[in-house]
Formats: sequence, C-alpha cells, structure tokens
Amino acid sequence: QALLGFTSESRFIRHAHTHLDHLFRYLPGQSGYNRRLRAAAGLITTMIRLLAVDTSLWTDDVWVVDSTPVECGRSRDTTRRSQLAGWAEYGYCASHSRYFWGLRLHLVCTLGGLPVAFALTGAKADERQTLLGILTADPHLAADRPGQTMIADRNYYGAAFEADLAGAGLRLLRPARKGEPERPGAGLFTPLRQTIESINQTFKGQLDLERHGGHTPAGVMVRVLQRILALTTAIWHNDHTNAPVHRSLIAYDH
Repeated sequence: QALLGFTSESRFIRHAHTHLDHLFRYLPGQSGYNRRLRAAAGLITTMIRLLAVDTSLWTDDVWVVDSTPVECGRSRDTTRRSQLAGWAEYGYCASHSRYFWGLRLHLVCTLGGLPVAFALTGAKADERQTLLGILTADPHLAADRPGQTMIADRNYYGAAFEADLAGAGLRLLRPARKGEPERPGAGLFTPLRQTIESINQTFKGQLDLERHGGHTPAGVMVRVLQRILALTTAIWHNDHTNAPVHRSLIAYDH
C-alpha cells in the first residue's frame, strides 16, 4: 500500500480485489483490513528489524539522526476533538518555516538511508531526550558498536547529553552553535545534512508520510510503521540484488 502510493485504505482494498485477488485465499473489506493493520503494529516493528539486520548497511559505522514533522490536522476543531489530542501538539518546522499540529518522527539511519531506530513523539518533545530514550530502550544497539559515529544538527547539544552518548560508546559530530568554537568534522556537515534531508523527503514525497490518514494513536503509529517497513524492505531487496542505489524506490512504485 505504501509503495504504491495509496493513502486511502478503501482505494487500496479496491485495487487489491481487482489486481491482487489471485494471490490470496481471502482479502478482507476495509473495516477488516483496518483492524488487522492496527493489530499488526508489533509484527511490523519486528519485520523492520529482521530485514534491516539482514543487509550490508546494518554494520555501517556512521549514523545520521534527525526528526521530521508528521502533521495530523490543520483545523482548530480537529485539534480539540481528535483522539490524538494530548499526544499531538503544536510544533515548529524549521525547514518549512511554519507551525504544525501533530507529531515528530525521530529517525536514526545509516548513510544509505536504512532505518536503524525510530520513535514517534509529540511535536515539542526534546530531540536529545528522545534519542537517549531510543538508546535506553535498545541497549544492544550502541553496545554492539563501540566507536560508532553519530552525525546530527545543532539541536543535539549540551555537555551532559554528549557525555551520555560518550558513555554509550557513541561519538557525536554536529555543527557548532552560535558562540561555540569550530567543532571537528565541520566540512562533512553540509553534504551529510543533505543526506538526512533526502531520507526525510523519501518518506514525505514518495511514501506520503504526511498523508498517513490516521485518526487515532494506534492508527497513526501503524501507518507510520508501514512507511518505515516499505523503505526498509526496498533497501533490503536492493541490497540483495546488488542494485546501484540502495534507497531507490523506482522499481516498486508501479
């Protein structure tokens, strides 16, 4: 569904009954599909990790980390009545210079775009604390990679934060903030910053992250997981078929 660009479950189910019916003994209707989709969140998360580990990119010694907005509504009535109220909140998107109401997807990826770890939080959640939470929730992620380099933007700052990362065996590279002396690796930040922006654009432009269509916490979570699984699966397949570009989705979007 995500790779084919169907942001509507009803349209996808119609497409499946017309073109994919011969592949399955049974295809549910829209309500049944939605129930199965929400119930499959844990399975999707497991599959993301299983496929990611089975790629050559998994052992990359450089990670890029960033967060990207996941808009959930625009009208004031939506912010008041939505079941997402209390989790979704107003935040600021610096790359588009605008405020939005919704969530943030926090991503830790390899330079090839493979999602290594992720979290979905409110729009105002501290990026540093979220990253530390990701590492705490999966302690083997950093423990199995001593000396791993992590590249982030200038919002990932603070002596205590960097000390926590160093204690986990991670080396942080980020641009200097105003008033700080020049930091190591400054020449790498511009091209690598474009890398993480390109990964975010893959989610938004090709996988329709901001058109997820979820209206409940469970619905939004599984639809975001859908997109992460779609990208991970494409990278896994490209890796195993020796495709020249791992993050290319061209072969799967028709």
